[in-house]
Amino acid sequence: MPASDLSPDIFIATRSPPQPGFPTMREAFAVWLRVAALSFGGPAGQIAVMHRVLVEEKRWVSEERFLHALNYCMLLPGPEAQQLATYIGWLMHRTPGGIMAGGLFILPGVIAIMALSIIYAAFGAVSAVAALFFGLKAAVLAIVLQAVVRIGGRALKNRILQGMALLAFVAIYFFDVPFPIIVVAAGLIGGVGGALQLRTFAAGGGHGSAKSDALVDSLVGDELPPHARPSVASTLRVAIVWLALWLLPVAVLLVWLGDTSVFSLIAVFFSKMAMVTFGGAYAVLAYVAQQAVETYHWLAPHEMLDGLGMAETTPGPLIMVLQFVGFMAAYRAPGTLPPMLAGALGGLLATWVTFTPCFLWIFLGAPFIERMRGNKVLAGALTAITAAVVGVILNLAIWFAIHTLFHATIPVSGFGLSFEWPVLSSVNPAALLLAAAAALAIFRFKAGMLQTLAACAAAGLLLNVVT
Repeated sequence: MPASDLSPDIFIATRSPPQPGFPTMREAFAVWLRVAALSFGGPAGQIAVMHRVLVEEKRWVSEERFLHALNYCMLLPGPEAQQLATYIGWLMHRTPGGIMAGGLFILPGVIAIMALSIIYAAFGAVSAVAALFFGLKAAVLAIVLQAVVRIGGRALKNRILQGMALLAFVAIYFFDVPFPIIVVAAGLIGGVGGALQLRTFAAGGGHGSAKSDALVDSLVGDELPPHARPSVASTLRVAIVWLALWLLPVAVLLVWLGDTSVFSLIAVFFSKMAMVTFGGAYAVLAYVAQQAVETYHWLAPHEMLDGLGMAETTPGPLIMVLQFVGFMAAYRAPGTLPPMLAGALGGLLATWVTFTPCFLWIFLGAPFIERMRGNKVLAGALTAITAAVVGVILNLAIWFAIHTLFHATIPVSGFGLSFEWPVLSSVNPAALLLAAAAALAIFRFKAGMLQTLAACAAAGLLLNVVT
């Protein structure tokens, strides 16, 4: 094969003849659309859905390949679940597959947040919509818990890795240790262990090879795909194209409208946010809320909370709340445009500058990460990071559970501690009952995701009618 055929294309590419049963782009489109439609519950819920569909049901990628990609995405700024979808889409169908998977992942959220923003601006909160999402949250909580159990059971193969997961959870939940510090510390420990060839940090955790896992029989396989062989030229092409797609609209707005226009402010502010959202949306939302409310006066504090509620209960990453912020900002400073049109453009602009960099990070870095999969030091580092990530997912699951089941929390701080404790008297009996029923359906009766989500959504609507 000529060397030129190995360079990854930017938008259009062909792959080697697929093995029998390998999904076409059309088949993959249907599956990615399904994943996107079910991507409720923040990063923990979204990772759970992807793991269940891509690893367990479709067996497109193995457990090891899935966690390898997840570990890299956890190191990046931006929503890790959307980047994971982009990575796996790229792995299977090159750049077009990555664009399709990553784009579809946010499409339902873009549509839902846009529709809810328009309704909110025109009428305020709508109880029926809130009731529908109330039921969905209870079902997602059970799906998240199932993911923690399954991923933890397969990734934590020895007591050392189990201890690292526990330490990561304690550090991030009880002591508010920044996510990057946890990841770097875990990576250093695992890297040293890999360099020393300790079985604890070998792929599979030292209790047999990952090859023994039944789910390793995946369509992608373990080989390095041809498009994951980076060159200087292909790397430069990727960087130039995606930097231009990201930053050129920002520059045009600054030149055309000036730096005081609400659209210029949105483009610049959310471009900055796209570079600092390490560890997902949770790490940066407090700062965004403060700036949007107190500095720019785009919305009121209770409106920011309403927007966060929309993002938590609709499909897509939690960072989609930025679209609501962008909508309200432009809606209230429309200039010569009709307010609703200005709001829609402001929301889409915020989404564009938030997610375009995510494609840049994946298409630029994934070929190098794939090429280094056999490196013992990197394998050790990523094995340790996997353990830490399980602890982080548990943290997200508990955060999601607290905010689903309780109306109020109290901050606990002192002696280095910094966490939220639920006010037990504020428990929501309906949410608790629905979540328990969903958990029983999934864990005891092995109910499918769609059935569980549909039943809980219907229950949420029914509760809204009777109450």
